[in-house]
Amino acid sequence: MDLEPMTAPGDPNLTAPVITSEDGFPRTVLSERHPELLRKVLDGVPYPPEIRAAVNGLAEEIEGPILPLSDTHADARQWAEWSAPYLGKSWYEVPFLWAENYFYRKLLAATGWFGPGPWQGVDPFGPQKDAELAGPAVQAELEALSGLENIPEGELIDSLVLAALWGNRADLGFQLQRPAAGGRQPAGENLIEDDRATLIPLLADARDIVWVTDNIGRELLPDLVLADRLLLLHPGITFRLHVKPSPYFTSDATPIDVLKTVQRLVDGPGVASQIGHRLRNSLSEGRLRIDAHPFYVAPLTFDQASEDLQKTYAEADLTVVKGDLNYRRLVGDVAWPATTEFAAMTSYWPGRVAALRTLKSDVLVGLDADRLAELDSTGEKWRTSGNYAVIQVR
Repeated sequence: MDLEPMTAPGDPNLTAPVITSEDGFPRTVLSERHPELLRKVLDGVPYPPEIRAAVNGLAEEIEGPILPLSDTHADARQWAEWSAPYLGKSWYEVPFLWAENYFYRKLLAATGWFGPGPWQGVDPFGPQKDAELAGPAVQAELEALSGLENIPEGELIDSLVLAALWGNRADLGFQLQRPAAGGRQPAGENLIEDDRATLIPLLADARDIVWVTDNIGRELLPDLVLADRLLLLHPGITFRLHVKPSPYFTSDATPIDVLKTVQRLVDGPGVASQIGHRLRNSLSEGRLRIDAHPFYVAPLTFDQASEDLQKTYAEADLTVVKGDLNYRRLVGDVAWPATTEFAAMTSYWPGRVAALRTLKSDVLVGLDADRLAELDSTGEKWRTSGNYAVIQVR
């Protein structure tokens, strides 16, 4: 597969991907977030000297030319093709989406993830993930699940969709506190595009749902609670969790992360434990499935997904993509005008698709012109603050 960017409908000139040299979010990720991430990896896992040297070498490389992979893992040849146009260039003059993915691929190689050796399969982000899952915030979420019993059935899916949308920004307990009649949803003023009126009926009617996950912990937990509720309401459905096949973007969910989260529910109090046991049964029965396709750790957009994955999307009644990275892959990591139609940018999708996304990067489409003007007038860095969100459906 090539790395050609998407083309905006009606304007073939609007195809240039976001570049790492651009001030703001892309440059900050490379110059600040990635070095800090590497320090946390070395603080979290007691790697031996040779691995520590390799990780520190990656930190130094970011400030120099892009180097080829040093390992021969099964995907190395494909990565060599993807990397060919950029090797030898500065990390600060290449497509941002590619650079981020390449960084994480190199980090896994540096930490010995691919092996052979004793560090094969050791998640470099494992200590951070485990600390979150065992922490007080997740415990509070588990306890808040008792509030599910107080929500009318007709409003429950709506509450769980909002909880899945906001993830780490607003805790599940807050989302389960319904406003008074005529009141506004919690955090509703920051939901700047809201297609729930379309999404909720689709979820209710779908019998084969693909749910492309984002982060673990407090973001994966409401995904699983929503999956359990839909499986409980509709015994004939299949809910497919699509996760990363290897550790990626620090906190992205992998198969083992899903299983750990289910077990955390099982070990939780009251309602949480009931949900956890039902999810275990759903996994055993094949109604809840986990898929870890290699596409999800490739520097590609969804229109470049392989035929087998496209077939999965086409056969599903609905695919929901979660999070910022998946959104950039869905519409293309390009500085489109924010008023570009979401339906137009996702017209290639072979079935129904929805995006649940808290904004943490600049790329955005489907926004009303008046709302855009209002947000821009605040002077706030609203596109990257994590304080705003969209629910969009095509």
